Amino acid sequence: MTARRWRERLTPATRAAGTWIEIPFDVPIGTGAFTVDLDYDRSSGAVIDLGCSGPQGFRGWSGGARRTFSITNAAATPGYLPGVVPGEWRVVLGQHRIPVPVTAEVTVTWVDTVPAQPDPIPAAPVQRPPRPELPKVDGMRWLAGDFHCHTVHSDGQHTIDEVAVMAAEAGLDFLAVTDHNTVSHHAHLPLASERTGVQLIPGQEVTTWRGHANAFGDIGWIDFRRPPDDWIRSVSDRGGLLSLNHPVSGDCSWRQPLTERPQLVETWHSSWLDRTSGAPIAFLLAGFPDATPIGGADFHGRGADAPPGHPTTWVLTEGDDVLGGLRAGRTSISAGPGAPLLLRRGDEFLVVDGDGLLLATPDGRRAVVDGPRVLLPAEPGLAWLEDGHTGIQAISA
Repeated sequence: MTARRWRERLTPATRAAGTWIEIPFDVPIGTGAFTVDLDYDRSSGAVIDLGCSGPQGFRGWSGGARRTFSITNAAATPGYLPGVVPGEWRVVLGQHRIPVPVTAEVTVTWVDTVPAQPDPIPAAPVQRPPRPELPKVDGMRWLAGDFHCHTVHSDGQHTIDEVAVMAAEAGLDFLAVTDHNTVSHHAHLPLASERTGVQLIPGQEVTTWRGHANAFGDIGWIDFRRPPDDWIRSVSDRGGLLSLNHPVSGDCSWRQPLTERPQLVETWHSSWLDRTSGAPIAFLLAGFPDATPIGGADFHGRGADAPPGHPTTWVLTEGDDVLGGLRAGRTSISAGPGAPLLLRRGDEFLVVDGDGLLLATPDGRRAVVDGPRVLLPAEPGLAWLEDGHTGIQAISA
């Protein structure tokens, strides 16, 4: 067992000079595994992100969630890709927050092997709760899901199987697993989907301190260190879809310039607690009027966040093609799987469980919903259901 140590004082000045620090180290031929440890005083308020790259490209990311990771030929810490290739590797540090000077120490240790930690097999499939019968539209059907969820492959508390079971218990048909700046979870999604009956959509949350975006599809890793316009182009060129995440949400709000336009905006995020605030709708209408609205719980763990499906995004799909429905802009968003729902079907809206609410459009028109299941005329464009205090209860693209 051999080790290499790197130690440096990070300050507000080093943070201002640039976000990323790369520490090179050589992996000798015959190395079976290595471990990287990051140590610094977290009580200082500093947040230092951790990741690595190697001869095969970017190999994984922990963000600020872990202080250590291991990579072997057969397995790796969640968030990282297995495979130890000899040559030059780099520890990647992100100076996310350096409010005061802090000393960071990185230790790389070469070992023969590290035991793998496989995801546990879940219990028998759960009983799905009932939900309203929804009519098909031109042979297409509405599927319910959530486009924002994290697991142990980044800063989530639960395994992929566990979040899939939670999605099934909520009555969801699909769940996008969007761990931060990594695709290490993608290889595990098909089996967990088969076990639970929930379609698990490959995703990644491209994460920076000035804004987050979800990239959907099995499209490979997107380099979060590049400008956001590059993210949009790369995702599109590879056949995926990109969404600006929680654009109006405190410290995680979107604060980056764009010349390219994303196809999706996460208009309804679980942090939208006061739905009388029109900021998310205003962001969409004023900045991205052609983007399709979606929703996401941004689930990390029980008791810490809204559970999967809060909000719920409904996608009108051909078969099970959720991304195809997104690409066509056929979405609606509700507060949850059983909450009031506004669905577009041609030149009509179907309002489910919205008795007493108001159907509203950006031009200021309002129509009262009178009954538990009502058809109302529909014009093209965004529409929503609101209560008597203008609190938004459902959205339709």
